[in-house]
Amino acid sequence: MTRADAIEQLSSREFDLLVVGGGVVGASVAAHAARLDLSVALVDAGDFGGATSSASSKLVHGGLRYLRLGDVRLVREAHYERRILTTVVAPHLVQRTPFLLPLYEGGPYRPAVVQSGIVVYSALARSRLHWLVGPDRARELVPQLRMGGLRSCGLYADATTNDARLCLANVRAAAEAGACVLNGAEVVALRSLDGRVTGAEVRVDGESVAVGARYVVNAAGPWVDHVRRLEDPSAGTSVRLSSGAHVLVPASGDWQAALTIPYDPVRVTFAVPWCGMLLLGTTDDPFDGDPADVQPTPESVGQVLDEASVAIEPSLVTADRVRAAFAGLRVLPAGDGESVRARRETVFTRGPGGMLSVAGGKLTTYRRIALETLSRLRTDLELHRLDHRPWPLPGAVHPGAVSLPIELEPDVRRQLLHLHGSLAREVLAPAREDPTLLERLHSDGPDIAAQVRYAATHEWARNAEDVIRRRTTLFYRGLDGPEITARVNELLVVV
Repeated sequence: MTRADAIEQLSSREFDLLVVGGGVVGASVAAHAARLDLSVALVDAGDFGGATSSASSKLVHGGLRYLRLGDVRLVREAHYERRILTTVVAPHLVQRTPFLLPLYEGGPYRPAVVQSGIVVYSALARSRLHWLVGPDRARELVPQLRMGGLRSCGLYADATTNDARLCLANVRAAAEAGACVLNGAEVVALRSLDGRVTGAEVRVDGESVAVGARYVVNAAGPWVDHVRRLEDPSAGTSVRLSSGAHVLVPASGDWQAALTIPYDPVRVTFAVPWCGMLLLGTTDDPFDGDPADVQPTPESVGQVLDEASVAIEPSLVTADRVRAAFAGLRVLPAGDGESVRARRETVFTRGPGGMLSVAGGKLTTYRRIALETLSRLRTDLELHRLDHRPWPLPGAVHPGAVSLPIELEPDVRRQLLHLHGSLAREVLAPAREDPTLLERLHSDGPDIAAQVRYAATHEWARNAEDVIRRRTTLFYRGLDGPEITARVNELLVVV
């Protein structure tokens, strides 16, 4: 479906469900609803996954620190979701990763406490990978681990992901199930009849489009209260925001595990090998501005580097080695107290006109949140049953099971299979007639021109930023300069 086709459908059809917000939760709501044979529209004011859903710590995890906060239920649920994401839903995108938790003299945790916590954590995860390892074995797994004062390390397993691609896979699932999906489509007003919300006015490419729907789900993430006030101007504040900054530096050595670095009795920070880089972070600072303005500050970047240097050789985490930095917003339940201690609970509110708003939660449990959202609309939408069984997203396959029709350099092949899974064959198809599409976009990274073409024809990319930030790994490798932007724009113009 072309963009023009989608706009025409939005203006001419009456939908069962309009989902506002194309982050991972909104996309999953749309995908699950469309698979139930509901007519669904999914719109996002910016790009799909353009905010929180592409600015996370890239972790799909149970949340070891949540055990210390007493949230065993959340940890159990997150572990279940992690297992099905790595085995059924998106094994190409969500990959099991060992984690080390280094314990230094004078640190906030004692080895016996960590050992018992990891045993409980691993029991909830149904994993046998849980023990303490000595400094020498830890240095084999993480070659740049600081050894001074190191007593031992806890070892456990979680998973990492490309969050932006995971969101896009859910958008693709919604579209393949028949949903009408459109980015660059801002809801500026809600339509109502006899006091009940019946759709929205959507600004698309400078024009206003009236979208009719029996029910509306507001999954606008950091903008959730803004959309709520389109229904009820007197609506209060349902959430609070916390910013998290991340930094990427080049990796050094063969990292076989990620690090969970305890900073104080509540906070931890991470060092995760990701896209050939080390992803460091994150901060946790209250944010009360316009969500569109969130950016990493020099202070937050410095904090991330300082905290990483607790467990990583300081020469690896200096300011001059920073290749990229980004910040995202956590959506937390409204309340008092430090945001770092706030529970990662999902907030549901129902407005006077019937619109259901959903916000917050963890990336790991996005699927469960989407199903809970539809469960709250089950009677309204006349759903007789809601199937909670997991199903594979488009492209879902273990990368080793895919054969590609074109011989590629190993790093390019790995990248395509990780980002696209079995759909990598589709990505490469045009290169049979145009071999220039196999060219790298930058000599220092594995992204190729075919990915740009595919992003425009199959993944709703509208501009170079959509491609560089969310459909390739160029930004995270620090390969987003003017020459790359110009090259991407050239490829987009051809489409």
